[in-house]
Amino acid sequence: MKHFTAAALALCLMTAQFAHAQNVSGCGALENHYGPYDYRKEKGRRLNIVEGAHFTPAVEALIRGSSGAFAGDDLNYTLLTSPNHHRALLAMVRLADRAKSSKPPHMQYTVDCFFDRAVRFQPDDTVVRALYGRYLNRQGRTAEAMQQLKAAVIFAKDNPLSHYNLGLVFMELKAYDEALAQAHTAIALGMPPGALVDQLKAQRRWQEAARAPSAAASAASAAP
Repeated sequence: MKHFTAAALALCLMTAQFAHAQNVSGCGALENHYGPYDYRKEKGRRLNIVEGAHFTPAVEALIRGSSGAFAGDDLNYTLLTSPNHHRALLAMVRLADRAKSSKPPHMQYTVDCFFDRAVRFQPDDTVVRALYGRYLNRQGRTAEAMQQLKAAVIFAKDNPLSHYNLGLVFMELKAYDEALAQAHTAIALGMPPGALVDQLKAQRRWQEAARAPSAAASAASAAP
């Protein structure tokens, strides 16, 4: 437990330092006239107002805007109100990809800045870090992607689904040892093997978790 606490504290300090640097460089403060609200806790509640007016199906699909002509304007408003809005972050990345630009059209910040804001807002949101890791990897920034994913592993704690999903992202990075470790953790916490184990087997990287020796076996081996 002490080891986890120290690791988490060190991670929080690193996050704070990174956040300060990014804020100074132009990623902006998080204060907003409405919110900001944690997507994990407020979807279906106070975010209903924002989603009904700004994060419509047409905006999410990047077809057209809701409050104006451009989807980017409404995605921008959504992410200012809820920086860790998972679906809006995904749509924002798609918009940047379509524009072939690190700054999505009609949005206030770059993709990196929007993810920085999300991480600053809720450092323990493992979905945000997984999404950011995938984006960084696709940009060829694999070392930075691994940093985000390793941070997410710490914050996943005893959530089997989080460990399982992180394992799938590690597979995308071809980080097979890390993916295997996440598979073992998820299964130990009660998650069925599923696609993650299938993918590891397809890459010939699957290994059963080492089992601790039983008390009887330990006693027998210790006997003279």
